[in-house]
Amino acid sequence: MTQNSSVNYAAIAAAAARIKNHVKHTPVMESRLLNKWMGQRILFKAECLQTVGAFKLRGAMNFIAKLNEQGRLPKHVVANSSGNHAQAVAYAAAAFGVKATIFASKNISPIKAAATQSYGAEVKLFDSRPDADAAVREAAQAPDTVWIPPFNHDDIVAGQGTVALEALQEIGNVDAVFAPCGGGGLLSGSLIATRELQPNALVIGAEPAEANDASMSLQSGEIVSLEHPPETLADGAATPSIGEVTFPLLQQLDDFYEVDELQIAYWTQWLQHLLKLHIEPTCAMSMAAVAAWAANTTPGQTALVILSGGNISQASMAKIWERDFLLQPPIISTEEE
Repeated sequence: MTQNSSVNYAAIAAAAARIKNHVKHTPVMESRLLNKWMGQRILFKAECLQTVGAFKLRGAMNFIAKLNEQGRLPKHVVANSSGNHAQAVAYAAAAFGVKATIFASKNISPIKAAATQSYGAEVKLFDSRPDADAAVREAAQAPDTVWIPPFNHDDIVAGQGTVALEALQEIGNVDAVFAPCGGGGLLSGSLIATRELQPNALVIGAEPAEANDASMSLQSGEIVSLEHPPETLADGAATPSIGEVTFPLLQQLDDFYEVDELQIAYWTQWLQHLLKLHIEPTCAMSMAAVAAWAANTTPGQTALVILSGGNISQASMAKIWERDFLLQPPIISTEEE
């Protein structure tokens, strides 16, 4: 818990109980071949198989379900999002009979925008992310309307923390936990859950090198915002800054990696191939961090990797597969099984 956040393990456990009938218990998977190549056991929590295709449903559902629990359910919720949070808010709002309006920039992934509308939400597009952010704040001033932020809120972080809680309760001992970082909600929640359930495990984050606001913030000791909208294959992590709630939690991480676009494409291909899952590029950042960790740690350890989502457009998929990386296996260990 930090001075800017009241999120603790009890809040995550309460969130898990609150949302259990509204979200899927996603599976934990592994690849024997990847384990052999890495010299480690790598377990994947497949949130790409979550309803709406991403972990974001957990935070949005916890936020709305808690309002309902407290007798404060509004008639209208609004949110600003690049995609996965938009779908999550739309779905969660529909589950409680609440109107939802999403404010987004015009570069939102078409597949995510269409999915958001399919869940019943209205999507309003703006020329830029700052314009969308300003519009949602204004809309939230209307009567009986509540803004659901994508990451910078205690109830969002608590909901996202249920991913790691669920996985760690299922698999037991791990040596390291890896999660991607956009705004930091998933990574912050994972940190809190891991510190409680596996206090000796490392918690390691990763973000795109082209959207390295979190890395710069951690290095400088204060929140840094990117001046221009980041452009990266990992659009789910293309946030201009982390938040006041997530930043103090992220400062407690054991390590943090910046991942270049080549590595994002490389690991997206390999994870899709080895796990036979439709994952989005944001997931690949964590695997790039795992590879760096595996190459510099004692063989035979166990890592948990959170696969954050599986919503990817055909255009993005085509860009990722422009070059065939499957001819270059990621072999770190040469030891026989």
